[in-house]
Amino acid sequence: MRILLIEDEKDLAAPVIEHLKADQNVVDWFETVSDGDTAAFGVPYDVILLDLQLPDGDGLDLLKTLRTRNLRTPIIILTARDKVSDRIKGLNQGADDYVIKPYDLSELTARINTVCRRSSERAAEIVSLADIEVNMAEHSVARAGAPVKLTAKEWGVFECLLLRRTKIVPKDTLEQALYAFGDEVESNAIEAHISRLRGKLGKELIVTHRGLGYRLEV
Repeated sequence: MRILLIEDEKDLAAPVIEHLKADQNVVDWFETVSDGDTAAFGVPYDVILLDLQLPDGDGLDLLKTLRTRNLRTPIIILTARDKVSDRIKGLNQGADDYVIKPYDLSELTARINTVCRRSSERAAEIVSLADIEVNMAEHSVARAGAPVKLTAKEWGVFECLLLRRTKIVPKDTLEQALYAFGDEVESNAIEAHISRLRGKLGKELIVTHRGLGYRLEV
């Protein structure tokens, strides 16, 4: 998944980023309402983690703005505001979940998975493609019953194709799933990952549409 974290406290952001990256996610981190607003509409994120007390404004105002502009990305509020009235306000303004600081990182991961499963593209935790079975929650793949080990980058490409498996996925969309802002995009990296996935999962599984992108054969 590609995750947007909007949090101004570096001591809180650092362990969250480390934990999410260890779980094979790509994380973009911004510290202000302004930067978070720009990022949210610049990249198709799977989920947004939003602090409320930000240096240039209130996260609730950003939440309201994002929903008013019809951004449907799941949003989880991360905040120290623990009053019931604050939670109700956040949920009423469009948040998908509300997590009180301090929080357990494993619980945060579970909540992220929960809100993402609510979207139609992630409704099924188990996806079957011919002789391939994928557990979306556990990031595990089996072919003909035998486990298939994917690297973090290979999983990122495969997951992106899975979530859009009725569509042709452009190369730049796959790159966005693998690289955070500021990361150097390796030349021909997507082609290399696609080649390795075909070797592990079957060469007919991923079809190249020249000039357009790639699509899973389902």
